Amino acid sequence: MSLTPMEFARRARALYADREAVVDGSLRYTYAEFFDRCDRWSNVLQRFGIAKGDRVAYIAPNTHAQLESFYAVPALGAVLVPLNYRLIASDFAYMIEHSGAKIVCVHADYLEAVDALRSRCPEVERWVALEGAREGWLDYESLLASAEPRFEPAAIGEDDLLTINYTSGTTSRPKGVMITHRNAWVNSVGTLVHHPMSSADRYLWTLPMFHANGWTFVWTNTAVGATHVCLRKLDPPSVFEQLERERITVLCAAPTVLISIANAPEELRRRAPRGVRVLTAGAPPAASTIERIETELGWALLHVYGLTETAPFISVCEPCEAHAALPLSERARLKARQGVELITSGELRVVDEAMRDVPRDGQTIGEIVVRGNAVMEGYYRDPDSTARAFAGGYFHSGDSAVVHPDGYVEIRDRLKDVIISGGENISSIEVEGVLLHHPAVHEVAVVGMPHEKWGEAPHAFVVLKQGAEVTEAELRTFARDRLAHFKAPHAIVFVADLPKTATGKIQKYVLRAGRSAVVTL
Repeated sequence: MSLTPMEFARRARALYADREAVVDGSLRYTYAEFFDRCDRWSNVLQRFGIAKGDRVAYIAPNTHAQLESFYAVPALGAVLVPLNYRLIASDFAYMIEHSGAKIVCVHADYLEAVDALRSRCPEVERWVALEGAREGWLDYESLLASAEPRFEPAAIGEDDLLTINYTSGTTSRPKGVMITHRNAWVNSVGTLVHHPMSSADRYLWTLPMFHANGWTFVWTNTAVGATHVCLRKLDPPSVFEQLERERITVLCAAPTVLISIANAPEELRRRAPRGVRVLTAGAPPAASTIERIETELGWALLHVYGLTETAPFISVCEPCEAHAALPLSERARLKARQGVELITSGELRVVDEAMRDVPRDGQTIGEIVVRGNAVMEGYYRDPDSTARAFAGGYFHSGDSAVVHPDGYVEIRDRLKDVIISGGENISSIEVEGVLLHHPAVHEVAVVGMPHEKWGEAPHAFVVLKQGAEVTEAELRTFARDRLAHFKAPHAIVFVADLPKTATGKIQKYVLRAGRSAVVTL
């Protein structure tokens, strides 16, 4: 039997039919009702001619219809293409055309943007409005109502393509990451090994489903019969409302999202249930953020690391017995490391330019490279980028890291973000972690900027907490007291917000370029 997350659906149908599967506002579906809808949509797609290998694209926030796509499309052996809904029309047009999608399904919020590009996508055979259908669009719910919950399922091989997930394309055109059924199955099972869940869990969708397939929680939750609670808009009031009302036990969030949760008004934080288990990834979290989440909210945080190209998890900061006896601040510092390989993910190494393993000294920097069953098939229709990414037989992450004596890996920066000042390497992550300990700092990003003497020097962009005040000189002194002086920021710019991707990653290339997206105070 093939390793495929469609097996999770088969099992859930048999074991959890009467359990609550999906909550989306006022809508509530049991697993039987949810899979009935998925089957009806598979029927519609099959009647429209969708067959094994065909691509179906979606542009939607975290809704029940978006979740249904992760079952209805793959059940036909077709390939799901979940797109980042925060992009612009020209990005949508490129990815729809590049993927060769035959059907495009769009949420009401993005119909206008997509209408502007439809003439540029002649290969698209049908356009479906998931909500808010208007002239020229097929209506998703009407199509479901007219369909039978029966279709001819495809024979699925574990090496078959499951999804194409496009990268953010910050420096070039987005690349289509090809994820197989085996990639997704391995990630889901590995997640459950290190982060056990059960049918008693209620998962809040704070992470976009389009992002690396919601870190595969679109399937992982179903594997154990947990409840998917959809969150269409991410803001602290909505998060805390759902946490309380839906008795949430699990969620995933990038560090920037955790910062917004930790800094929410006290009246909201008081309502939050304790004991929520949180997976964080997407960027290295600061130890101060981990400490606040665990002490002030009483949540348990697990730090994982990966990339879209690795399905996505390849390491976990696995708790050790020795860590339990340490002071909280020290435990938080250790939890900020990327950790060790997941049991299922494959081989992770940190190597120098000659592909030799760096020593376990916590000092020597190399690049994280990986190989194994979680690693993508390659970049869709891009053999040159695929060949570069797999040079030497390993996927090259682009992340620089060290290995500590206990074998735990710690990222020091993206290779492109390492600041080289006067011949010394400076980790922007280290400087950011220090500044985040200042009580006035809400968020911070550090980048290298040109310097006449040193070549480049660290510059910090800081968002202050509401009502807080601090001067540039005070912050620089704070940093110099806690860092080698050459690592301290040469300049600090106070900004209203930091430019971010849809998943909360800070766009440092925008800061380096000094674009208008950066609003100074």
